[in-house]
Amino acid sequence: MAQLVRKEDALEYHAKGRPGKIEVIPTKETKTQRDLALAYSPGVADPCMEIHNNPEDVYKYTAKGNLVAVISNGTAVLGLGDIGPEASKPVMEGKGLLFKIYADIDVFDIELNTKNIDEFVSVVKAMEPTFGGINLEDIKAPECFEIERRLKAELSIPIMHDDQHGTAIISGAAMLNALELVGKKIEDIRMVISGAGASAISCCKIYMELGARIENMYMFDTKGLIVSSRTDLDDNKRPFAKDMEQISLADAMKGADVFIGLSKGNIVSKDMVSGMADNPIVFALANPTPEISYDDAIAARHDVIMATGRSDYPNQVNNVLGFPYIFRGALDVRAKGINEAMKLAAVHALAALAKEPVPDSVNAAYNNSRLSFGPGYIIPKPMDPRLLVTVSTAVARAAIESGIARHPITDWTAYETELMRRSGSYDHLLKFINNKAKQRPKRVVFAEAENYKILQAAQIAKDDGIAIPILLGNKKKIQEMIDQYGYHLEGVEIIDPKCASMEGKRNEFGELFFDKRKRRGINLYEAKKIMRERTYFGCMMVQNGDADAMISGLTRKYPDTIRPALEIIGMEDGVRKVAGMYIMLTKKGPLFFADTTLNFNPTEDELVDITMLTANMVSSFNIKPRIAMLSYSNFGSSPSHEATTVRNAVEKIKDANPDLIIDGEMQAGVAFNQELLKENYPFSDLVHESPNVLIFPNLAAGNIAYHLLQEVGGAEAVGPILLGLRKPVYVLQLGSTVRQIVNMIALAVIEAQNKE
Repeated sequence: MAQLVRKEDALEYHAKGRPGKIEVIPTKETKTQRDLALAYSPGVADPCMEIHNNPEDVYKYTAKGNLVAVISNGTAVLGLGDIGPEASKPVMEGKGLLFKIYADIDVFDIELNTKNIDEFVSVVKAMEPTFGGINLEDIKAPECFEIERRLKAELSIPIMHDDQHGTAIISGAAMLNALELVGKKIEDIRMVISGAGASAISCCKIYMELGARIENMYMFDTKGLIVSSRTDLDDNKRPFAKDMEQISLADAMKGADVFIGLSKGNIVSKDMVSGMADNPIVFALANPTPEISYDDAIAARHDVIMATGRSDYPNQVNNVLGFPYIFRGALDVRAKGINEAMKLAAVHALAALAKEPVPDSVNAAYNNSRLSFGPGYIIPKPMDPRLLVTVSTAVARAAIESGIARHPITDWTAYETELMRRSGSYDHLLKFINNKAKQRPKRVVFAEAENYKILQAAQIAKDDGIAIPILLGNKKKIQEMIDQYGYHLEGVEIIDPKCASMEGKRNEFGELFFDKRKRRGINLYEAKKIMRERTYFGCMMVQNGDADAMISGLTRKYPDTIRPALEIIGMEDGVRKVAGMYIMLTKKGPLFFADTTLNFNPTEDELVDITMLTANMVSSFNIKPRIAMLSYSNFGSSPSHEATTVRNAVEKIKDANPDLIIDGEMQAGVAFNQELLKENYPFSDLVHESPNVLIFPNLAAGNIAYHLLQEVGGAEAVGPILLGLRKPVYVLQLGSTVRQIVNMIALAVIEAQNKE
């Protein structure tokens, strides 16, 4: 299912807070007058003169070595065409965002108001001192070929037009693996290409580098097969011209081994695929609508190996598998350019990675426990954490071996360690959570559907395929709000627990509730009456199997939502206390805080329960928990009751779970200071790696800590997540944003998947 994005949501996303998607953040101290004197005048004169005397020192004293320019003139933007430089800026900012997220590369996006090749080249050439690399983007053909050719010839930094080479590199890796699976040699295959733009021509060129023969390639543009008798061919198309009569795409595909689509959607039929050779390979890469859909291609031929540009089907050819890591490797060796050897190194690295055992985290993210090399997995997934190390290292090695590197790497182990550090600098947990939820969406009941934030979150969850919403509230009021805000929630079930038509269901739920609570101060009349309340009704839907999870609490006090969940759903077997956890998304990765919402002053045994519930939840995200049990003392330095309680809880957990990485009691500052631990507490389980789970000694400490980190430290808080219930009921923070609600929906779906 294609992911739908409402225009209003996209506009709000780009405009909210600080407009746009990127900002510049200082990397050095700037708090005192001395800091500013070092940063600017007079201190800045010293690095200036060092660079003047040795220009290579610009990489030592400035950001040039990690700075890429994403440059466009807006003449070929996505599927939008020539929309101009200003209109292209959101796309270029987005490209910069991907560079940062996937490879920790800083980006300035630059939009040039010119369609003149000479002027474009002149402007970019003048900016060479500023940047470590240039990513050309969304420039129409044939101008893009000449612009890239001239810039590569005249500049001595890495330059790549991603629209040309990105798809070529990724599809090249997929092609090698597909051919291996079907037992065909690339030099023997007959290939039909629909499309003759920058991407299609670059794909063919890289296939030729891999061994394909140009005489076996049949390329079509909007006017048909490229044949030598045509008078409209430019220098880029002319090498592919055939000395033959014009034929149709359907005729060309008869008996073909490979079809490559880089044109437009729905131009290839089932019959055309049926007529291809045995074990055909079809890469239908037009986006968002492929030349032929995945389902139709598979239906036409059971032996086809199919790839598209879409994320909702196997074998996605996605440029994000390439450009961040290619530039990362090129920058790290200060390459003079990006040559064919580096591109081919990326191809082979991607192809080889697809044959390696797939990490659990990737399998879990795509809800597949058996991803392995085969027809449905010929290319790595975009969320594979190994991509940064694998592809960047291969590109860096190729740059060195081909003589284009100015800063060769000698310690490859240290380099790979540095890359792994970079990969953790930005958190990918939310991507994992949302992706996993989409694989098997569950029915989520919303107890406060008369709130516009809830309706918007339900809309997003429905559009993104995260969940199947069920709305509780007054039907007329909800429908009026849907109409007012322009939501598209057709087919979503709306239930009003108070209406007369629900009396039978209220009575049924009431009797079930009475059976649970009849000896705890409630009579049958009260049990049926309380089912008019949406929180009780929603919890009973979850308990009774009419829904898989519930979201509530946006407009209610926290205890008022937890109480029905405890009374109706109850705790998991063996759990003595439910607990509350927050996920704090920081630039150094996710941190898990507990208990932040429920238990005021937990006992030793309650701390044990809180810790184990949290550890199990963290493990469900395919993250190995490293736990610090916090206090104001360190390893017995205080005999106080609070410190002793934490210390004793640690001992109990260690005795029962000897393989768990956990230590305490300890101060938070000590837990995150490896040097201090090594020097003073070398026995600690956390001496080699910082914790990712923090267990607080009481509710006040946990609650204060997460609020401070969120408001002052700039972390994003996801939660609170209720741990220990039999079925997922998630209680929102009062006044949660739509984004926070959507995150909670995805978490609730994952927990429902796990409990199923």
